[in-house]
Order: sequence, then C-alpha cells, then structure tokens
Amino acid sequence: MEHLIDLDRKHFLHPTSSIQQQQKQGAKLIVDKGEGIYLTDIHGNTFIDAMSSLWNVHIGHGREELAEAAADQMKKLAFSSAFSTFSHEPGIRLAEKIASISPDRMNTVFFTSGGSESNDTAIKLVRHYWKIQGQPGRRKIIALKRAYHGVAAASTSATGIQEFWDMAGHIMNDFVHAETSYQRTTKEAAASLRQKIEEEGPETIAAFIAEPVQGAGGVLMPSEGYFREVRKLCDEYGILFIADEVITGFGRTGEMFGLDNWGVIPDVMTFAKGVTSGYMPLGGVVISDKIHEVLIAHSKGTLFHGFTYSGHPTAAAVGLKNIELIEEERLIENSRKMGVKLLEGFKEMRKRLEIVGDVRALGLLGAVELVKNPETNESFAKHLHVAPRVIEELHKRGVICRAVTYEQSDIICFAPPLIIKEDQISEILDRLYDSILTVQKELQSQAR
Repeated sequence: MEHLIDLDRKHFLHPTSSIQQQQKQGAKLIVDKGEGIYLTDIHGNTFIDAMSSLWNVHIGHGREELAEAAADQMKKLAFSSAFSTFSHEPGIRLAEKIASISPDRMNTVFFTSGGSESNDTAIKLVRHYWKIQGQPGRRKIIALKRAYHGVAAASTSATGIQEFWDMAGHIMNDFVHAETSYQRTTKEAAASLRQKIEEEGPETIAAFIAEPVQGAGGVLMPSEGYFREVRKLCDEYGILFIADEVITGFGRTGEMFGLDNWGVIPDVMTFAKGVTSGYMPLGGVVISDKIHEVLIAHSKGTLFHGFTYSGHPTAAAVGLKNIELIEEERLIENSRKMGVKLLEGFKEMRKRLEIVGDVRALGLLGAVELVKNPETNESFAKHLHVAPRVIEELHKRGVICRAVTYEQSDIICFAPPLIIKEDQISEILDRLYDSILTVQKELQSQAR
C-alpha cells in the first residue's frame, strides 16, 4: 500500500491542503472504507469521523440503501440534461420534497453540484431578479466577516476570511462585509449591518447573505435575536436575505434548517452537503414564491445559467433516499438530543481544563475554543499552533477533527454524523479531554 503514498505525492493536488506537507510527509490518511461514524485506513487503523468528513455525512458511512438507490437509478437513467426544459422524475420528486420541508412560501428549487455553485447561483439569481425589474444598480452583496460561502468566483468574494482572498485576490467586485454577531450583542451586530447598508446605499444592494451558524469560520453562533433583527432590516430596506444552509441544513443543528431555530424565513436558501450525506455531489437553491413569480413575469427568453449536472438524476435519487432515511430514523431529533450531551461534555471540560475558553453547540455542530486565559479570553501566540497540536493528539487517539486558526483563534470544531449514539459522544469527549490535557501540560512545561 505504500506505493499509494508515492502516487498521491506525484499525481494528486489536494484541495485546501498544504502542498509542502504532502510532499514531505505524504498523505495524512488514505481512507479505505467507512461504516457508521468510523473510517478505516489502508493499514487497518480505525478513526471516529467527528467531522462527518466535511460536515456532510449525516446518515453515516457505508449505507447500502444509498448505494442501492444510485444503482437502481443508474440502471434506468444514469444521466439526462435538465437544460431546455428537459426533465426527469428523480429531479421533479426531489424538488417537490425539498419544497415540502423548506420554510413557508419557498417552493422552487434550482439544482447545482455543491455549495460553492449554490451560493454563486443565489448571487446571480438575486442580481437577475433586480435587473429584470428595472433596477440593475442593485448588485452589491453584504456578507459577514468570518463567513465561508465557498471557493467559486462569487462565493469566494462573499467569504469573509482573509486567507481565501489572499490565494487569488478578490475575484469579483461589489461585495462588502459587516461585523459578525460572534462575541457581540445583537444590537451591535445589527448596527454594523445597518451602517453598511447606509454607507453603500440600499438602492445598490441586491442581498444580504449569511450562514445561520458560521461553520468554517469556527462554528460561530449568532447572538440571540440576531437573525430576527436581520430579517427586519432586510424588510426595512427592501433587501433580499440569502441563508447559506450548506452546512446547517438537513438536521445538523437539531432542526431541518438552521434558521428554523429562530423561526426566521429567508428569501433565498442555499443547500448542499447533507442533502445526499455526501454520497453524491448535489446542491441547490430554494427561492421564495415572490421571487419565482417575478422571474415568471419578467424574464425574457432563456435563463442563461446552469451546470451540466444541475438536477443529475442519480444524485437526485440518492438525495430522495437520504432525506427519507433522515426522517424515518428521526435523525433530526437525535441531532438535537446528542447535541445537548455534546455541549454538556464541553462545559464539564471547561471546568476541568485551564486552557478551555468558550464552548458551544447547536445540535451536532459544536466547538471548543482554546485560550491562554479563559478569564480575559486572551489568545495564544500564533506560533504555538495550539489547536493544530490538539488535532494531532486527537488523530493519535483515533479521532478525526478540524482546527480553525483564523485571526489568531484556536478552535476545535465538531460535526459528527447524525446517527451518533451517547456512548460514542462520551468516547469523543474522553479522547478530546486527554488530547487537550496533553497539550496543556506541554504549554505549561514550555512556560517554565
């Protein structure tokens, strides 16, 4: 199996990875198979997948039901284009299903292959919405600092993380960023959004976009009431509200969609990841009846936007089966219950460990912050690489997790499959405690 490491170095340019690390050390892990919440590498080592890979394997690994759904559809109709109003039953059925579980008055779906495409699509659609109504000047998108919306042209520009801009520069214009509500009051965060709207001019703004919980930014929770204030501001200024539910959708936060936690209804909602639990690439955009009616009334000719795999029939069949299993197995309820256990464990850890600061979880989306001084929230020096060291200790103990270190933060993120059981939550917590304790002792020893 060692030859695979050499082949990986030579031929596989990995996404969001250190090229130097790959060349020096080879692949971090070559996964061979998955079952439930576990992954096994080519050497037979087993790991708890505490991130659902990329926040997306909701129903767990190795589910034959989805393999069978894909195989059955491939035997009948593996692929057919949805361009020029061509259609097929899986795409129609999935659009109907997603409409039925979406917030009120959101009934129309445009399909993509993933989250970046979904957010780019949403941005193009809202600009088109204003243009066909005689307001082409409404092009600006207000997003939030520390937001992550993807790596395509518009979604990179909407992302509020400096590292993603540094890679290729700002790809598109007309994107501005307000302060997130993380570690701010609702009043402060809402004031930042209002200020941006006033500075830019509401007549120039197409939409505001936000994740219900900022995932890749560090599982940053909104302040209480924030999104209700956002909805009011968007209504006041006549701005559309795009909810990026790519990570938070399909039960991740203990509700079907993240904004359901606060009873807020957006105008546009993007999704991906959990719609198929990652078994097939699929994403999409759900638009309100109001927007759909405008598109019907004012669009002329062809809507010049679409992807080869928009509404891919095999992916749609897998998505339908995946949502069916989420509902039948009551995985949203399990996400809510296990999320409570996860948060309780984090809080207990904060009492027992000296470098644990803020802890948080909403459903099975959680995070632990590591700080030099929990009383003052003082951060560790960046060169100490505290969160990555904890991630490495977790890896040694058979847990795959993710560190976020933007803006000198040290955050450990968690998003295990929604099928996880209480004893498995306890196992993750025990290994996390041991990992943080090990790094804490190393830091104390270095400080002497």
